Amino acid sequence: MKYLIGFTSFLVIFVLAVLASNNRGAIRYRPLVVMLICQFIFAGLLLKTSAGNQVIAVIAGVFANLMAYASEGVNFVFGGLQNKGELSFFIGVLLPIVFISALIGILQHLKILGFLIRYIGLGLSKINGMGRLESYNAVASAVLGQSEVFISVKQQLGLLPQHRLYTLCTSAMSTVSMAIVGAYMAMLEPRYVVTALVLNLFGGFIIASVLNPYKVEPNEDILTVSKGHQSFFEMLSEYILDGFKVALIVGAMLIGFIALITMMNAIFTAIFGISFQALLGYLFAPMAYLVGVPWYEAVDAGSLMATKIVSNEFVAMLSLQNMAAEFSVRTMAVLSVFLVSFANFSSIGIIVGAIKALNNDQGNSAARFGLKLLYGATLVSFLNATIVGLFF
Repeated sequence: MKYLIGFTSFLVIFVLAVLASNNRGAIRYRPLVVMLICQFIFAGLLLKTSAGNQVIAVIAGVFANLMAYASEGVNFVFGGLQNKGELSFFIGVLLPIVFISALIGILQHLKILGFLIRYIGLGLSKINGMGRLESYNAVASAVLGQSEVFISVKQQLGLLPQHRLYTLCTSAMSTVSMAIVGAYMAMLEPRYVVTALVLNLFGGFIIASVLNPYKVEPNEDILTVSKGHQSFFEMLSEYILDGFKVALIVGAMLIGFIALITMMNAIFTAIFGISFQALLGYLFAPMAYLVGVPWYEAVDAGSLMATKIVSNEFVAMLSLQNMAAEFSVRTMAVLSVFLVSFANFSSIGIIVGAIKALNNDQGNSAARFGLKLLYGATLVSFLNATIVGLFF
């Protein structure tokens, strides 16, 4: 039965993408099938094999150690704010982003990350049938983040046609920044986080290839990555401050969105007798069921999916933590993978603002397809969740 429901989910996602496609006749199906097969292979390896479990254990161990190292710096500055030996969410989960951001900066400065991003992207371009720039951008987005990645390609940004810009933006919104992966792993099982990171790479191209099909000509397939000329300590200071800004921004978003959702729940309950999140849960329940959530859990799961889209993934992850005991293993897997992406309304503003700061005209172009960008990135999350649901 789950395979029939899974097939129906794939069909619904494909139809929803085709209905919004810019050019249905230009869709190339061979790369789509190849990338979908790659998603199944990687999901199976990571979730259902001992080798995959070992890889995830190593990655989880690395991030656990990084979070432990980061806590030393955090405790030195904020140790006096501990409450009964426990650190607050901001201090214990968000502030370690500062250290991980600094580490990314060091690896970038030493050209280690640049090398990996370029050649992983090059290999990816052989699979997805798209250009080197699009493939580089997808990998770089997963490391640098959805706003910082555009700085690295700013030399080409002003020359890109709108259809290529859309693919770059979809990749940026469908992935997550490596700087906050440790924070995700503090709230979700590491194996789901790692699986989502891999599936996002392919999923973004699958959906973008249907919504926005095109072929990059050889003379257009050029990749020019901007390189900074900072000294080591200039770079380190910048990445440390950037990490702190990210922690503050996420913290501020959590305060604002959780307060607003709490207020909306109270208003809707008083007027309609049902909370705002419960209402969203009923609206998203059919899609939650299609991606593998049992029907008796679909309303609660749909509520978390909707919460992530209208607010952000952190708000939904915190809610999932509190509701974890109520969900089955399959639902936890599906929801966890669904939540690991930047597909939400606030990301539209972040991406548009980042591009606009580099090129005003291209920023205006990104703003025009902002809702379609969120639509595509959300379909990526549903696609990934469907694949994971078939393995449980």
